[in-house]
Amino acid sequence: MDSEAPEIENSGDISQSENPWDDHQEFLGGEPPLEAGVVARSGDALERGTKVADKEAIIEALKTVYDPEIPVDIYELGLIYEINTELDGNVRLTMTLTAPGCPVAGILPQQVADAAAGVAGVGEVEVTLVWDPPWDMEKMSDDAKLALDAF
Repeated sequence: MDSEAPEIENSGDISQSENPWDDHQEFLGGEPPLEAGVVARSGDALERGTKVADKEAIIEALKTVYDPEIPVDIYELGLIYEINTELDGNVRLTMTLTAPGCPVAGILPQQVADAAAGVAGVGEVEVTLVWDPPWDMEKMSDDAKLALDAF
């Protein structure tokens, strides 16, 4: 019995993708990293005369959203870059993720939009995902750093 493996010639039918993501979709969870831009919406326009929520109420709602891999809420992690409340109760949020290939990238922005939209006095919510500036541990609150032993 010959222990040498037979030589296989490449027929040229198999080509490598120009997008390196294509070769690793199954390994990385099947979804490519999200593009920057508006990625989630929730809520409905408020009726005229409805008292508009204040920013602190929205922040408290955002503190109920967690990246399931990290035991700190997304607000304390520093993933929320901007909260803009408009006179009509609509809210525009700008956020990032810990990494572009974050496993919850496809669901976390919608969870953020839904949490903000659940606050009384919030109308339509739009979440914009950005990668610049990139997230780093310096964006975490001191409480988050303490919880993650990141001092």
